[in-house]
Amino acid sequence: MDRLYLDNAATSFPKPEAVTEAMTAYATRVGASAGRGAYAEAAESGRIIQNCREKIATLIGATDPRNIVMTFNCSDGLNIVLHGLLSKGNHAIATWMDHNSILRPLNDLAARVGVEVDFVPTGSDGIVDPADIRKAIRPNTKLIAMLHGSNVTGTVEPTAEVARIAKEHGVLTLIDAAQTMGHWDINVERDGYDFLAAPGHKGLLGPLGTGFLYIRPGLEKQVRPIKQGGTGTWSEEAVQPEAMPDKYEPGSHNAIGIAGLAAGVEYVLQRGVKTIRDHDRQLCQTFAAGLDQIDGLTWYGPRDVEKRVGVFSVRMPGYTPTELSKALETKFGILTRSGLHCAPLAHKTIGTLETAGTTRFSFGPFVTVENIGYVMNSLKKLAKRPAVISSP
Repeated sequence: MDRLYLDNAATSFPKPEAVTEAMTAYATRVGASAGRGAYAEAAESGRIIQNCREKIATLIGATDPRNIVMTFNCSDGLNIVLHGLLSKGNHAIATWMDHNSILRPLNDLAARVGVEVDFVPTGSDGIVDPADIRKAIRPNTKLIAMLHGSNVTGTVEPTAEVARIAKEHGVLTLIDAAQTMGHWDINVERDGYDFLAAPGHKGLLGPLGTGFLYIRPGLEKQVRPIKQGGTGTWSEEAVQPEAMPDKYEPGSHNAIGIAGLAAGVEYVLQRGVKTIRDHDRQLCQTFAAGLDQIDGLTWYGPRDVEKRVGVFSVRMPGYTPTELSKALETKFGILTRSGLHCAPLAHKTIGTLETAGTTRFSFGPFVTVENIGYVMNSLKKLAKRPAVISSP
């Protein structure tokens, strides 16, 4: 039985061949740690990392690659800002749709440090009303942290409008682009984002253990580093250097991963974000139309494909989310993810928190319309022969 991978919201698969080739080339011909030697291989490792920064800066419209901090995933980048910027007496705003990568650091800061936090609810489609964000702003509001695209409903939030409102009030914005980076048009200058974090292993098609954080030039003066260590630069200094990006990059880089990430970003740049987005839109339209043909099935999130990405959560009568995922895999080779997807308030928003969540389908650039047709036929067959279970 062939395997059809539809869990790209967790990590993308397959990767472009160039990603594996770049990692193999690093492992077999370079191998050195950047900044830890004057020999050619160490210099080449540094060049690979710098090349990746430059490609990411091009992709997101950043003016200076030095303001691209290499991280180990999106959560790593979000934590740098949340823990490095906020302190006792500050107020922060997030939304119910946010992932635990934002919710948990803010809850920790509230309990341990005394940061005040408001989580703004959304409509049933998961879209936050910017007016509600405006109402939540206080005199001591320091930061608005929110996702760009939901990993539960595929909802794309009006983050550029929120950033505009934030600037009117002198508030900073941190955007979690885990579900949109690489297949949605993002320009940090145009959209007015102060900080933006993204993983390398999802829409950028790189390996696990990679990611980046964009810091608007000048704001690094406000964000204290939460980790310290060797940088290969200014070794005589007793404290972490202030220079970017060294300030936030202690220790040796995941250079082999960054080599793969650079190849993934290059693939996205060459194929074009618009082309990838057009493909995703077509998959969303086809998938939504197919879901509407299955009696009893419920799916969540915006009906307008211009307000979503290819992430769909469903519930089917006769199956718990786990049982539906298992049936899809064992009978049809379709790989999905069931549960709460590390986003409990998002599931509270759509009414599935207390009933074990949903079964999630998520697309990537190598999923085809024909694949969607196969999924629809499989779901129709399962709908006719539900598992014998009690309701969760």
